[in-house]
Amino acid sequence: MLEDLTPTPSPAPWPTAYPQGYAVVDVETTGLSRDDRIISAAVYRLDARGEVEDHWYTTVNPERDPGPVWIHGLTGDALEGAPLFVDIAEEFASRLADRVLVAHNAVFDWSMIAREYARAEREAPVRQRLCTIALSKELGLPLPNHKLETLAAHFGVVQQRAHHALDDARVLAEAFRPSLHAAARGGVRLPLLECRALTEWSSPATGATRPQIGRQASGGYGGSGGYQPTSWRPSRKRPACPYPNPGRYEDGKPLRQGMRVAFSGDTSVERDLLEDRAVEAGLHVATSLSRLTSLLVTNDPDSMTSKVVKAQQFGTPVVDEAAFGQLLRDVEPAAGV
Repeated sequence: MLEDLTPTPSPAPWPTAYPQGYAVVDVETTGLSRDDRIISAAVYRLDARGEVEDHWYTTVNPERDPGPVWIHGLTGDALEGAPLFVDIAEEFASRLADRVLVAHNAVFDWSMIAREYARAEREAPVRQRLCTIALSKELGLPLPNHKLETLAAHFGVVQQRAHHALDDARVLAEAFRPSLHAAARGGVRLPLLECRALTEWSSPATGATRPQIGRQASGGYGGSGGYQPTSWRPSRKRPACPYPNPGRYEDGKPLRQGMRVAFSGDTSVERDLLEDRAVEAGLHVATSLSRLTSLLVTNDPDSMTSKVVKAQQFGTPVVDEAAFGQLLRDVEPAAGV
């Protein structure tokens, strides 16, 4: 019998453009708004090919009510002796430095981390983030929804303590590794996004501070220089949405990639971060409202802003920020995708 001398094909080379390391992160918080705080954080450091190097976990004293204990399980008594964020900021930073931050719904984890560093008058050493929801969409994974437990089940990863930062980070690290290798085999460009630092702005009237993204022209905050939620915001150039507009949002149905979404008024989540989250989901963020707009998001539908008035004239559907956040959890892919 002749020996088969057919050479075994060599594996495809690893993409040179891929990052050299990753920090898979999960944070638990007192809530979802810009004033909420981190109460626990976990980081799994991975090498260039997604192999675990080490992991780290800490609880954090939020200096306030811990929020939904029934979700994260951390009571005020449990957090009383925990370190403040400023006390763990250096160690946390060392875990993130020179790595891409990876998280499930990464814009949320990044926004909470960036705000904590801004409060501590420091800057998180993160330049790029990767959302595993966006990556699973790039890979076309056959998932019924984009919950972490669904992604974990797809890759056979067993979740032990949902909403515990260390276990959620472990689960995500184990699910990210095969996702990363699938992307490398398929030559998929990783959906990396820039992480922009936050800056604390102080209100002379109240002494309160709010983190803002970047530095804006002083005229945008009025003569006093204090923060104003409805102040002028510079426009941000975004890449064109790659999906066609499927039309208007219908109540009771999911959003679909390509829908045009406009925002009006103040939001509890930083506006730029909320827009980033919409873009990551495949939506078109519109700066103005027209008859083609699929949905208007506003927390004050009775206001007489130009967008609200036009929405009333055109019959454009309107939802508040909380409802929009729920809809973003499961955006349907564009037709033909």
